Amino acid sequence: MRSCPSWGCKFDRIPVAKLYRGSGIVKERSVSVILLAGGKGKRMGASMPKQYLPLLGQPIALYSLYTFSRLIEVKEIIVVCDPSYQDIFEDTKEKIDIQLKFTLPGKERQDSVYSGLQAIDLNSELVCIHDSARPLILAGDIQQVLKDGRLNGAAVLGVPVKATIKEANNDRFVQKTLDRKTLWEMQTPQVIEPELLRKGFELVNREGLEVTDDVSIVEHLRHPVFITEGSYTNIKVTTPDDLLLAERILNLNS
Repeated sequence: MRSCPSWGCKFDRIPVAKLYRGSGIVKERSVSVILLAGGKGKRMGASMPKQYLPLLGQPIALYSLYTFSRLIEVKEIIVVCDPSYQDIFEDTKEKIDIQLKFTLPGKERQDSVYSGLQAIDLNSELVCIHDSARPLILAGDIQQVLKDGRLNGAAVLGVPVKATIKEANNDRFVQKTLDRKTLWEMQTPQVIEPELLRKGFELVNREGLEVTDDVSIVEHLRHPVFITEGSYTNIKVTTPDDLLLAERILNLNS
């Protein structure tokens, strides 16, 4: 049974999940979360980045921050953001009891992740990377992907693709229809062991590779990545329609 999302529960603390990796566990305060909050959000067409827009009266980015802060496995949250928005997160310090750190975003997503990686506690056993524009992440899904990341070294939340997907050529003529039973839509969080992520970045930086998500960095090492089935409600708020959908989901769960 999944834990409630932080925006839908009436209790203050999420129960501890016993997460095993062989003889080991995902221990209390052993996970560093990198919360990516430096994007521009141009498709939203708003006066500020989408992750800072109000969602039922609260900045979008704070929903996931509060969810992570309630997990006993999480030791710290490294917020990657423009300094002009840092006070939004600073104002939460009286409401959470884990450490907040701040780093600067980079030009591309992988640069922002690398920036956050430099700030994590050296004793952390897992790095958990999340897009702050995904406010509806469920605590239970986080705990499951942490477990799978501990078991496999790298894991990512995803959901099976529902639509029929066709591959087309440059002239937009269909080349083939893909088997959707093998297709997954990737989400965040994406969980990776710190040393594995560092090795991945060494390769990516050395060869000048560009990646669109975090586990792709370790895929270049030919390391297996496990897909943890997540929830379709874990949407990324990118357009005004997404914002309306997130409001509806929150209202249904309140």
